[in-house]
Amino acid sequence: QVQLVESGGGLVQPGGSLRVSCAASGSIFSIIAMAWYRQAPGKQRELVARITDNDSTNYADSVKGRFTISRDNAKNTVYLQMNSLKPGDTAVYYCNADVLVDPEGYLEVWGQGTLVTVSS
Repeated sequence: QVQLVESGGGLVQPGGSLRVSCAASGSIFSIIAMAWYRQAPGKQRELVARITDNDSTNYADSVKGRFTISRDNAKNTVYLQMNSLKPGDTAVYYCNADVLVDPEGYLEVWGQGTLVTVSS
C-alpha cells in the first residue's frame, strides 16, 4: 500500500506565492515520476507539472514560467512552487505518483487533494 499526503494549500491573493508539498509513504521500491494535477469547479482534471526520477520536467503552458516542480528523492516528496498566482489557478491540486512497489509491480497513486484559492 502506498499513500500520498498533500499539504500547503490555502488562500492567497493574486500575484502571491504558495508552495504545496506531497509526501509518499508505504511499500515503495522506487518512484518513477511524480506530478501535480488540478481540477477547478466545473472543469476536467488537468496536468499542471510532472517530474521524473531523472529530474526531467514538463509543465502545462498556462503555468510555464510561474510554477516550478521539484522533488526530494530521499524523502519521497514532491513540491510545487507557485508564483504570480492568478484567480484562474484556483482549484483542488492533486498529487500523483507512478510507483514501483517491487521491480515489476507498477502502481499509480493519487493524493486526496489540497485546495488552492487565489482571491483578493
